[in-house]
Amino acid sequence: MGMNDTPSGERLHIGFFGRRNVGKSSLVNRVTGQDLAVVSEVKGTTTDPVRKAMELLPLGPVVIVDTPGMDDEGDLGELRVRKARQELNRVDAAVLVADAGEGLGPSEKVLLELFREKEIPYLIAFNKADLLDREQQEALGRTAEQEGKFLLVSARDNWRIRELKEEIGSLAGQKEQERHLVADLIKPSDFVVLVIPIDKAAPKGRLILPQQQAIRDILDAGARAVMVKEDELANTLSELKKRPALVITDSQVFGKVAAATPPEIPLTSFSILFARYKGNLFQAAAGAAELKKLRTGDRVLIAEGCTHHRQCGDIGTEKLPAMIRKYTCAKPEFVFTSGREFPEDLSGFRLVIHCGGCTLNEREMQYRLKTAADQGVPMTNYGIAIACMQGILRRSVAMFPAVQALLEEDF
Repeated sequence: MGMNDTPSGERLHIGFFGRRNVGKSSLVNRVTGQDLAVVSEVKGTTTDPVRKAMELLPLGPVVIVDTPGMDDEGDLGELRVRKARQELNRVDAAVLVADAGEGLGPSEKVLLELFREKEIPYLIAFNKADLLDREQQEALGRTAEQEGKFLLVSARDNWRIRELKEEIGSLAGQKEQERHLVADLIKPSDFVVLVIPIDKAAPKGRLILPQQQAIRDILDAGARAVMVKEDELANTLSELKKRPALVITDSQVFGKVAAATPPEIPLTSFSILFARYKGNLFQAAAGAAELKKLRTGDRVLIAEGCTHHRQCGDIGTEKLPAMIRKYTCAKPEFVFTSGREFPEDLSGFRLVIHCGGCTLNEREMQYRLKTAADQGVPMTNYGIAIACMQGILRRSVAMFPAVQALLEEDF
């Protein structure tokens, strides 16, 4: 990701769904203005979801997702259909592509039900409408209007593609709402100190995404960001003439930073802020209470949204498990996932601990939280778990009184 690029997790995701050979990939190529997807007369050419980040006016930055056909067959076809269905947990809006000559069949009806069940705004695009005469187009329109908003288009002739883009923009824009990572917790001219460890896992020459986003949000609020390493924090606080409105730290150095930060200065972590920003801070805080109940043999899922290269001392695969074993005096069994892989069945786990989810969009993070909640499995995140185990969670969520009130005194 370049310095001027909008992170994928902050872009609206728009998925194109439908049967094989209805022209999904052709429409995606027209909408994106690129030969993004391979187009062929052979059914099942698209074998995995294909993503393209682009600017789509009036929405702005989006991710367009082309999916495999939902009617694929055979063992391999079932895997492709599963991949396509998983995208329903990630997209903010959906375009159902149907063949205008065939109308809406059983496969399309199933997809429409899934859109409604998952509350995904959708649009039906009847492709190959250039092959119909006016009477046939009007008859199709009378049938389709019962199922929701629709548009007759032709990828081959580039007919009504501009209108399709505008309709997609209107559709996805229905769910857009202003959210803040930290800006609503501070005032113009405030100082905010960001504690950023530079260790083996830190990418060379740049800041990681949560740090970048926090800095931008602070600047947008008219406040001032001061970045320090953990061993420079005490001196920095003593040298500042104005008391900081907030200290935000990387979770890995939470304990050290808490000891160096006077109690009158609010303290939290990037991970806790992301739990509020994209997830459910109440659910994550409640999930942390399960940590002290863990016993030897309990299965704990540690999930990361990104797929960064694991290094010695990795927080998810090494540091967190070691902290949990020490905190519980037990030996739970740890299972690790990363990227877009997240188990649909969580029933075998006692607890899920997730990263902050900076690379995931809000919808996917909410899906993961709901999956855990629906199956009765507590779920928390890295920063909240670490703060809990170090006895500083109540202090770390003090700026959210309703959340703090849920926690026991020793948290």
